[in-house]
Amino acid sequence: MTTRERPEGHAGDSRGRAVAPRVRLVDVAREAGLSKTTVSAALNGTGRLSPAVREKAVETARRMGYRPNATARQLRAGRARLIGYVVGEFAGEPWTYFDSPYFAQLTGATAAAALRHGYALVMLPAGTLQQEWADLPLEAVIVADPVEDDPMVEDFLAARIPVFSDASVAGREGAHWVDIDADAAVRESLDHLRAGGARRTALVLPDSTTRFHREMLAAYRSWCARHGAQELVTLVPAAGNGPVVRAVEQALSADQRPDGLLVVAEASPPLVMDAARRLGLAVPADVRVICVSEDDSAAHADPPVSTLSLRPADVAEKGMALLVSALEGGGSTPPGVLLTARLRARDSSGHQS
Repeated sequence: MTTRERPEGHAGDSRGRAVAPRVRLVDVAREAGLSKTTVSAALNGTGRLSPAVREKAVETARRMGYRPNATARQLRAGRARLIGYVVGEFAGEPWTYFDSPYFAQLTGATAAAALRHGYALVMLPAGTLQQEWADLPLEAVIVADPVEDDPMVEDFLAARIPVFSDASVAGREGAHWVDIDADAAVRESLDHLRAGGARRTALVLPDSTTRFHREMLAAYRSWCARHGAQELVTLVPAAGNGPVVRAVEQALSADQRPDGLLVVAEASPPLVMDAARRLGLAVPADVRVICVSEDDSAAHADPPVSTLSLRPADVAEKGMALLVSALEGGGSTPPGVLLTARLRARDSSGHQS
Protein backbone atom coordinates (compact mmCIF):
# COMPACT_ATOMS: atom_id res chain seq x y z
CA MET A 1 0.00 0.00 0.00
CA THR A 2 1.41 3.42 -0.93
CA THR A 3 1.20 6.52 1.20
CA ARG A 4 -1.75 7.80 -0.87
CA GLU A 5 -3.64 4.55 -0.39
CA ARG A 6 -3.37 4.67 3.41
CA PRO A 7 -6.78 4.54 5.14
CA GLU A 8 -8.11 7.89 6.27
CA GLY A 9 -7.19 8.72 9.86
CA HIS A 10 -3.97 6.67 9.81
CA ALA A 11 -0.68 8.51 9.86
CA GLY A 12 2.54 7.12 8.46
CA ASP A 13 6.15 6.86 9.60
CA SER A 14 9.19 7.96 7.61
CA ARG A 15 9.18 4.68 5.66
CA GLY A 16 5.57 5.02 4.56
CA ARG A 17 4.22 2.38 6.95
CA ALA A 18 0.79 2.87 8.51
CA VAL A 19 0.82 3.98 12.13
CA ALA A 20 -2.22 3.60 14.37
CA PRO A 21 -3.71 6.98 15.38
CA ARG A 22 -3.26 8.18 18.93
CA VAL A 23 -6.15 7.24 21.21
CA ARG A 24 -7.96 10.40 22.31
CA LEU A 25 -9.93 11.10 25.46
CA VAL A 26 -13.11 11.29 23.39
CA ASP A 27 -12.39 7.79 22.03
CA VAL A 28 -12.15 6.40 25.57
CA ALA A 29 -15.39 8.17 26.53
CA ARG A 30 -17.21 6.76 23.50
CA GLU A 31 -15.95 3.22 24.19
CA ALA A 32 -16.86 3.40 27.89
CA GLY A 33 -20.27 4.98 27.23
CA LEU A 34 -19.37 7.93 29.45
CA SER A 35 -18.98 11.64 28.95
CA LYS A 36 -15.57 13.11 28.20
CA THR A 37 -15.77 15.13 31.42
CA THR A 38 -16.48 12.02 33.48
CA VAL A 39 -13.54 10.11 31.96
CA SER A 40 -11.23 13.06 32.53
CA ALA A 41 -12.27 13.31 36.18
CA ALA A 42 -11.81 9.56 36.66
CA LEU A 43 -8.30 9.56 35.20
CA ASN A 44 -7.29 12.63 37.23
CA GLY A 45 -8.72 11.25 40.48
CA THR A 46 -11.15 14.14 40.80
CA GLY A 47 -14.92 14.56 40.75
CA ARG A 48 -17.70 12.83 42.64
CA LEU A 49 -17.83 9.52 40.82
CA SER A 50 -18.91 6.12 42.01
CA PRO A 51 -16.13 3.52 42.33
CA ALA A 52 -17.71 1.50 39.53
CA VAL A 53 -17.75 4.43 37.10
CA ARG A 54 -14.19 5.45 37.96
CA GLU A 55 -12.95 1.87 37.56
CA LYS A 56 -14.74 1.51 34.21
CA ALA A 57 -13.14 4.67 32.86
CA VAL A 58 -9.66 3.75 34.08
CA GLU A 59 -9.87 0.19 32.79
CA THR A 60 -11.14 1.32 29.37
CA ALA A 61 -8.31 3.83 29.08
CA ARG A 62 -5.77 1.20 30.04
CA ARG A 63 -7.16 -1.36 27.59
CA MET A 64 -7.20 1.12 24.71
CA GLY A 65 -3.68 2.35 25.45
CA TYR A 66 -4.75 5.92 26.16
CA ARG A 67 -2.00 8.29 27.31
CA PRO A 68 -2.70 11.89 28.33
CA ASN A 69 -1.14 14.51 26.10
CA ALA A 70 1.84 15.40 28.29
CA THR A 71 2.84 18.39 26.15
CA ALA A 72 -0.57 20.01 26.38
CA ARG A 73 -0.76 19.32 30.10
CA GLN A 74 2.67 20.88 30.66
CA LEU A 75 1.74 23.94 28.59
CA ARG A 76 -1.40 24.43 30.67
CA ALA A 77 0.60 24.12 33.89
CA GLY A 78 3.49 26.21 32.60
CA ARG A 79 5.98 23.51 33.70
CA ALA A 80 8.03 20.89 31.88
CA ARG A 81 8.65 18.70 34.99
CA LEU A 82 12.18 17.87 33.86
CA ILE A 83 15.09 17.46 36.29
CA GLY A 84 18.67 17.36 35.08
CA TYR A 85 21.04 14.71 36.45
CA VAL A 86 24.83 14.77 36.32
CA VAL A 87 27.68 13.06 38.19
CA GLY A 88 30.35 15.67 38.85
CA GLU A 89 33.17 13.30 39.73
CA PHE A 90 33.33 11.79 36.23
CA ALA A 91 33.85 14.93 34.15
CA GLY A 92 36.79 13.36 32.29
CA GLU A 93 34.82 10.22 31.38
CA PRO A 94 31.22 11.41 31.47
CA TRP A 95 29.28 8.13 31.25
CA THR A 96 31.63 5.67 32.98
CA TYR A 97 29.76 6.02 36.26
CA PHE A 98 27.31 3.43 34.96
CA ASP A 99 30.10 0.89 35.56
CA SER A 100 29.91 1.71 39.28
CA PRO A 101 27.38 -0.31 41.32
CA TYR A 102 26.89 2.70 43.58
CA PHE A 103 26.18 5.21 40.82
CA ALA A 104 24.17 2.70 38.79
CA GLN A 105 21.91 2.12 41.80
CA LEU A 106 21.78 5.83 42.66
CA THR A 107 20.86 6.79 39.09
CA GLY A 108 18.20 4.10 38.71
CA ALA A 109 16.64 4.85 42.09
CA THR A 110 16.66 8.59 41.38
CA ALA A 111 14.94 8.11 38.02
CA ALA A 112 12.31 5.85 39.59
CA ALA A 113 11.70 8.26 42.49
CA ALA A 114 11.40 11.20 40.10
CA LEU A 115 8.86 9.35 37.98
CA ARG A 116 6.74 8.53 41.03
CA HIS A 117 6.61 12.26 41.77
CA GLY A 118 5.64 13.04 38.18
CA TYR A 119 9.07 14.21 36.97
CA ALA A 120 11.49 12.82 34.41
CA LEU A 121 15.30 12.88 34.50
CA VAL A 122 17.38 14.42 31.74
CA MET A 123 20.82 12.81 31.76
CA LEU A 124 23.60 15.35 31.33
CA PRO A 125 27.26 14.43 30.79
CA ALA A 126 29.63 15.52 33.55
CA GLY A 127 31.57 18.59 32.55
CA THR A 128 28.68 19.76 30.40
CA LEU A 129 28.88 23.34 29.15
CA GLN A 130 26.16 25.89 29.76
CA GLN A 131 25.20 26.14 26.09
CA GLU A 132 24.41 22.40 26.14
CA TRP A 133 21.63 22.77 28.71
CA ALA A 134 20.65 26.44 28.58
CA ASP A 135 17.67 25.79 26.27
CA LEU A 136 16.35 22.81 28.24
CA PRO A 137 13.33 23.64 30.45
CA LEU A 138 14.93 22.20 33.58
CA GLU A 139 13.11 22.79 36.86
CA ALA A 140 16.08 21.62 38.93
CA VAL A 141 19.36 19.76 38.57
CA ILE A 142 20.82 16.92 40.64
CA VAL A 143 24.62 17.07 40.82
CA ALA A 144 25.81 13.82 42.39
CA ASP A 145 29.29 13.92 43.98
CA PRO A 146 30.43 17.32 42.71
CA VAL A 147 34.14 18.02 42.79
CA GLU A 148 35.50 20.87 44.87
CA ASP A 149 34.27 24.26 43.53
CA ASP A 150 32.40 22.40 40.80
CA PRO A 151 31.70 24.86 37.94
CA MET A 152 28.47 23.05 37.05
CA VAL A 153 27.01 23.81 40.48
CA GLU A 154 28.00 27.44 40.09
CA ASP A 155 26.49 27.66 36.59
CA PHE A 156 23.15 26.13 37.59
CA LEU A 157 22.78 28.30 40.68
CA ALA A 158 23.76 31.40 38.71
CA ALA A 159 21.00 30.53 36.22
CA ARG A 160 18.52 30.36 39.15
CA ILE A 161 18.02 26.63 38.65
CA PRO A 162 17.59 24.84 42.01
CA VAL A 163 20.40 22.37 42.71
CA PHE A 164 20.25 19.17 44.73
CA SER A 165 23.62 17.73 45.71
CA ASP A 166 25.71 16.75 48.75
CA ALA A 167 26.52 18.87 51.81
CA SER A 168 29.13 20.84 49.87
CA VAL A 169 26.25 23.09 48.75
CA ALA A 170 24.95 23.64 52.29
CA GLY A 171 24.03 27.24 52.93
CA ARG A 172 23.77 28.18 49.24
CA GLU A 173 20.57 29.87 48.13
CA GLY A 174 18.58 27.56 45.90
CA ALA A 175 20.53 24.45 46.99
CA HIS A 176 19.38 21.37 48.88
CA TRP A 177 21.31 18.28 49.88
CA VAL A 178 21.44 14.73 51.23
CA ASP A 179 24.74 13.35 52.44
CA ILE A 180 26.32 10.46 54.31
CA ASP A 181 27.91 11.10 57.72
CA ALA A 182 31.51 10.32 56.71
CA ASP A 183 32.92 10.75 60.21
CA ALA A 184 30.48 8.26 61.70
CA ALA A 185 31.09 5.83 58.80
CA VAL A 186 34.85 5.84 59.33
CA ARG A 187 34.60 5.55 63.11
CA GLU A 188 32.21 2.60 62.91
CA SER A 189 34.38 0.80 60.33
CA LEU A 190 37.70 1.34 62.09
CA ASP A 191 36.24 0.52 65.52
CA HIS A 192 34.84 -2.67 64.02
CA LEU A 193 38.22 -3.69 62.57
CA ARG A 194 39.96 -2.81 65.83
CA ALA A 195 37.49 -4.94 67.79
CA GLY A 196 38.42 -7.81 65.49
CA GLY A 197 42.10 -7.41 66.31
CA ALA A 198 43.40 -4.94 63.68
CA ARG A 199 45.97 -2.46 65.00
CA ARG A 200 47.35 -1.02 61.73
CA THR A 201 44.47 -0.26 59.38
CA ALA A 202 45.30 1.18 55.97
CA LEU A 203 42.98 3.38 53.95
CA VAL A 204 42.65 2.96 50.15
CA LEU A 205 41.02 6.15 48.89
CA PRO A 206 40.33 7.75 45.50
CA ASP A 207 42.57 10.71 44.69
CA SER A 208 39.48 12.90 44.45
CA THR A 209 38.32 16.32 45.56
CA THR A 210 34.70 15.35 46.26
CA ARG A 211 33.47 16.31 49.70
CA PHE A 212 32.79 12.71 50.71
CA HIS A 213 36.33 11.54 49.99
CA ARG A 214 37.89 14.58 51.66
CA GLU A 215 35.71 13.97 54.72
CA MET A 216 36.61 10.27 54.80
CA LEU A 217 40.33 11.11 54.79
CA ALA A 218 39.90 13.72 57.54
CA ALA A 219 37.89 11.27 59.67
CA TYR A 220 40.52 8.54 59.19
CA ARG A 221 43.33 10.89 60.28
CA SER A 222 41.31 12.01 63.29
CA TRP A 223 40.63 8.41 64.31
CA CYS A 224 44.32 7.49 63.97
CA ALA A 225 45.31 10.47 66.14
CA ARG A 226 42.84 9.49 68.86
CA HIS A 227 44.07 5.89 68.93
CA GLY A 228 47.77 6.59 68.44
CA ALA A 229 47.70 4.60 65.20
CA GLN A 230 50.00 5.12 62.23
CA GLU A 231 48.40 6.67 59.16
CA LEU A 232 48.64 4.31 56.17
CA VAL A 233 46.99 5.96 53.16
CA THR A 234 47.16 4.82 49.54
CA LEU A 235 45.53 7.05 46.94
CA VAL A 236 43.97 5.57 43.79
CA PRO A 237 44.67 7.74 40.71
CA ALA A 238 41.70 6.59 38.61
CA ALA A 239 38.36 4.82 38.90
CA GLY A 240 37.92 1.16 37.96
CA ASN A 241 38.85 -2.29 39.20
CA GLY A 242 42.38 -2.24 37.80
CA PRO A 243 43.63 0.93 39.52
CA VAL A 244 41.94 0.03 42.80
CA VAL A 245 43.32 -3.52 42.90
CA ARG A 246 46.82 -2.21 42.18
CA ALA A 247 46.42 0.27 45.03
CA VAL A 248 45.28 -2.53 47.36
CA GLU A 249 48.35 -4.56 46.44
CA GLN A 250 50.53 -1.51 47.07
CA ALA A 251 48.96 -0.94 50.48
CA LEU A 252 49.37 -4.59 51.50
CA SER A 253 53.00 -4.68 50.30
CA ALA A 254 54.18 -1.83 52.53
CA ASP A 255 57.12 -2.40 54.90
CA GLN A 256 54.76 -1.82 57.79
CA ARG A 257 52.17 -4.26 56.48
CA PRO A 258 48.66 -3.37 57.66
CA ASP A 259 46.52 -5.92 59.45
CA GLY A 260 43.35 -3.99 58.60
CA LEU A 261 42.15 -2.51 55.32
CA LEU A 262 39.35 -0.04 54.61
CA VAL A 263 38.88 0.19 50.84
CA VAL A 264 36.86 3.32 50.09
CA ALA A 265 37.68 3.33 46.36
CA GLU A 266 35.02 1.24 44.65
CA ALA A 267 36.13 -2.13 43.28
CA SER A 268 34.81 -5.67 42.97
CA PRO A 269 35.13 -7.20 46.48
CA PRO A 270 36.17 -10.64 45.14
CA LEU A 271 39.04 -8.96 43.26
CA VAL A 272 40.19 -7.34 46.50
CA MET A 273 40.26 -10.80 48.09
CA ASP A 274 42.25 -12.12 45.11
CA ALA A 275 44.80 -9.32 45.57
CA ALA A 276 45.41 -10.36 49.18
CA ARG A 277 45.78 -14.00 48.18
CA ARG A 278 48.31 -13.17 45.47
CA LEU A 279 50.47 -11.63 48.18
CA GLY A 280 50.19 -14.77 50.31
CA LEU A 281 47.86 -13.16 52.85
CA ALA A 282 44.87 -14.90 54.39
CA VAL A 283 41.70 -12.91 55.07
CA PRO A 284 40.90 -12.33 57.91
CA ALA A 285 43.77 -14.16 59.65
CA ASP A 286 46.47 -11.83 58.24
CA VAL A 287 44.41 -8.81 57.25
CA ARG A 288 40.85 -7.82 58.05
CA VAL A 289 38.97 -6.07 55.24
CA ILE A 290 35.99 -3.75 54.78
CA CYS A 291 35.04 -2.42 51.34
CA VAL A 292 32.82 0.58 50.68
CA SER A 293 30.63 -1.16 48.13
CA GLU A 294 27.11 -1.80 46.86
CA ASP A 295 28.26 -4.85 44.85
CA ASP A 296 26.19 -7.96 45.62
CA SER A 297 29.21 -10.13 44.85
CA ALA A 298 30.63 -9.19 48.27
CA ALA A 299 28.35 -11.70 49.97
CA HIS A 300 29.54 -14.48 47.65
CA ALA A 301 33.29 -13.82 47.77
CA ASP A 302 35.74 -16.16 49.51
CA PRO A 303 35.55 -15.18 52.29
CA PRO A 304 32.38 -13.07 52.23
CA VAL A 305 33.43 -9.42 52.36
CA SER A 306 32.23 -6.90 54.93
CA THR A 307 30.84 -3.81 53.22
CA LEU A 308 30.00 -0.26 54.14
CA SER A 309 26.90 0.74 52.17
CA LEU A 310 26.33 4.39 51.29
CA ARG A 311 22.63 3.61 50.83
CA PRO A 312 22.10 4.92 47.29
CA ALA A 313 18.41 4.00 47.20
CA ASP A 314 17.76 5.89 50.43
CA VAL A 315 19.80 8.87 49.21
CA ALA A 316 17.66 8.92 46.05
CA GLU A 317 14.35 8.64 47.91
CA LYS A 318 15.19 11.24 50.55
CA GLY A 319 16.76 13.54 48.01
CA MET A 320 13.88 13.43 45.55
CA ALA A 321 11.32 13.98 48.30
CA LEU A 322 13.35 16.96 49.50
CA LEU A 323 13.71 18.38 46.01
CA VAL A 324 10.05 17.96 45.08
CA SER A 325 9.03 19.53 48.37
CA ALA A 326 11.27 22.51 47.59
CA LEU A 327 9.83 22.84 44.08
CA GLU A 328 6.22 22.50 45.13
CA GLY A 329 6.07 23.38 48.82
CA GLY A 330 6.68 27.10 48.82
CA GLY A 331 10.05 27.19 50.53
CA SER A 332 9.19 25.38 53.78
CA THR A 333 11.57 22.49 53.06
CA PRO A 334 14.63 21.90 55.29
CA PRO A 335 17.82 22.44 53.27
CA GLY A 336 19.48 19.07 53.93
CA VAL A 337 19.42 15.60 55.42
CA LEU A 338 22.37 13.63 56.84
CA LEU A 339 22.16 9.83 56.62
CA THR A 340 24.20 7.14 58.36
CA ALA A 341 26.10 4.54 56.32
CA ARG A 342 25.23 0.87 56.89
CA LEU A 343 27.97 -1.59 57.88
CA ARG A 344 27.33 -5.19 56.85
CA ALA A 345 29.82 -7.27 58.81
CA ARG A 346 30.90 -10.56 57.21
CA ASP A 347 33.84 -12.96 57.57
CA SER A 348 36.46 -10.71 55.97
CA SER A 349 36.51 -8.31 58.92
CA GLY A 350 37.17 -11.00 61.50
CA HIS A 351 33.92 -11.14 63.36
CA GLN A 352 30.22 -10.52 62.96
CA SER A 353 28.65 -7.39 64.46
